[in-house]
Amino acid sequence: MIYMFATEQNKTRTLVLNALFITLTFLATMFINIRLPLMGNGGLIHLGNVPFLIAAFIFGKKSGAIVGAFGMALFDIMSGWTLWAPFTFVIVGTMGYIAGLIVEKMPGKKSLVYVLAVVVAMIIKVVGYYFTEVILYGNWILPFGSVPGNIMQLVIAGIIVVPLTKGFKQRIVRTKSA
Repeated sequence: MIYMFATEQNKTRTLVLNALFITLTFLATMFINIRLPLMGNGGLIHLGNVPFLIAAFIFGKKSGAIVGAFGMALFDIMSGWTLWAPFTFVIVGTMGYIAGLIVEKMPGKKSLVYVLAVVVAMIIKVVGYYFTEVILYGNWILPFGSVPGNIMQLVIAGIIVVPLTKGFKQRIVRTKSA
């Protein structure tokens, strides 16, 4: 009975944390953004990658995938980019899953592992959105206009996330041991 209660408590905690980080991802994408005046889609720089990468790094690949997919797709739906939502769901969900997987499985100095996870997430984003724009616009050249914004998003997110995650993880370890 106690084991079942603990499991239910963990499920509830995970659900609440994922919902919190989905909300933070949505809000940071919706309200902290700059649209780049470049060709094609132009690119949108936002801070939505920060909370979803923190979720992936701290709570793992499942949370990273759920938070990224739902948080960013919700932004697309609510902001008039509805056509993009299914692509975003898959691309950002994959980014979160792979970034979380790298952090979970890769040995070594954690700050370097975090940087590697951000770089891999950036590659997934750039390639994923490039081909999405090829599909949506029917043009192989126009999508290059979004590449600088997608790169800049993850570089900025990495600069913020890597030191924050290290501090959060240390704090979580101290809280659990107390």
